[in-house]
Amino acid sequence: MKIDLHNHTIRCNHAEGTIEEYIQKAILLGIDIYGFSEHAAMDFDEKYRLSFKEMAAYQHDILSAKERYKNQIDIRLGYEVDWLPGHMDQRVLNADVDFLVGSVHFINKWSFDNPEFIGGWKERDIDEIWQAYFEAVTAMVQSGQFDIVGHLDLIKVFKYLPKKDIRHLAKEALQAIKRSGMVLEVNASGLRKPIQEIYPSKALLQEAYALDIPITFGSDAHKPEQVGAGLEKAYALAKSTGYTKAVTFRDRQREMVIF
Repeated sequence: MKIDLHNHTIRCNHAEGTIEEYIQKAILLGIDIYGFSEHAAMDFDEKYRLSFKEMAAYQHDILSAKERYKNQIDIRLGYEVDWLPGHMDQRVLNADVDFLVGSVHFINKWSFDNPEFIGGWKERDIDEIWQAYFEAVTAMVQSGQFDIVGHLDLIKVFKYLPKKDIRHLAKEALQAIKRSGMVLEVNASGLRKPIQEIYPSKALLQEAYALDIPITFGSDAHKPEQVGAGLEKAYALAKSTGYTKAVTFRDRQREMVIF
């Protein structure tokens, strides 16, 4: 069974294409379960996300499409929520959706993965950035608010790599994921970025497998042509690590499938 739970719409203000185009591409690729997880509304960095006033329309659009295409594909509704203490909103955290992806895109409000702010990498110690990132991931996991850990090692996006062993830097975060019961996303979008590598790396996915942490998949599409891009490589990476099953969500409840 093919799963792709992490995808966006034009309502985030940095994506292209219609909902119909995303779904039709997913059907063409034979994806069985397809999720929309728009960048959730927040009172910070509003330029790159859904607005609060559009939440109802977004949910209506996805649920309407789910009904229209119910005989062709299984559509799931979610949000990708930025971990930013003091800025997350209960309207999002308590939304009536199938799943919430928790992601870290900010370190002390610095958008480290945004090309607009790449200069910040030259002003900081790289090992310290990585340490702060995984501390934020750990805090996000420990909050208990989310179902899926989004792109675990997103911090590698621009190929600023630490001197320290990445497995050591991520160890506490992985242990927190195990304790929380959250699901780890295998996200193919890193193949389109400077790092040209799936999130997480094989080394970190092996650590997750050793801890018996369940996984799911996402292409993180921001354009219809990105739907499913790299997913076959993501499935192959997971299988080579030892995984044979993946998790999907319905009404915040897990469903295990063979991929």
